Amino acid sequence: MGRAFEYRKATKFARWDRMAKAFTKAGREITIAVKAGGPDPEYNAVLRRAVQNAKSVQMPKDRIAAAIKRASSRDAEDFKEITYEGMAPHGVAVIVETATDNATRTVANVRSYFRKKNGSLGTQGMHDFIFTRKGAFYVPIEKVADAEEFEFEFIDHGLDSLEKSEDEKHYIVYAAFTDFGKMQSALEAADIEVEKSELQRIPSHTKELTDEQMDEVLELIDKFEQDDDVQNVFHNLG
Repeated sequence: MGRAFEYRKATKFARWDRMAKAFTKAGREITIAVKAGGPDPEYNAVLRRAVQNAKSVQMPKDRIAAAIKRASSRDAEDFKEITYEGMAPHGVAVIVETATDNATRTVANVRSYFRKKNGSLGTQGMHDFIFTRKGAFYVPIEKVADAEEFEFEFIDHGLDSLEKSEDEKHYIVYAAFTDFGKMQSALEAADIEVEKSELQRIPSHTKELTDEQMDEVLELIDKFEQDDDVQNVFHNLG
């Protein structure tokens, strides 16, 4: 059928793989939120955020509803959030956040990815001095009429900084980890549309590597991101 067809097919499969991974991640986030605070988003702020994030990756409404219903079942899987820390090749710090129903499987996989790519699994908390946890709220750029006025309005609710995303489609509202809930409530009260929100780990400094060294680190990060148990990967690669 020709190279063009094969390219389109490969691109389509890659897109499906990314979508499937995003839906798995969103589904687990919903399950954890329901288990923690119940199935009604109106009374469960964590679930509201999980639903919001599921919508941001185009997860259909019926699948979101099914995920909430499934999580409400007595037989629903119980996912635990576990964080692993280690070193990638060339001294790059890595933090891997997981949501798993089998911690033995997950830690074995994480350890094997580090080992096979010349890295090493370390101890929890070893990178606390490198990364700062912050809340990040993505607001469509057209919803912010005046950035300075926005900053002034939300500084008392924990606003740390307001930055444009790389694609310049959103303003990212950063708040300290401890102010995440306060900022979420303030944005909701002001009826500000938030497309997605998340907790990020921001490195205080980054490692600059050669292209070849960078490829080695990115191969490891890609292995983590392909694992269904992995929710997020943070690193200080420059």
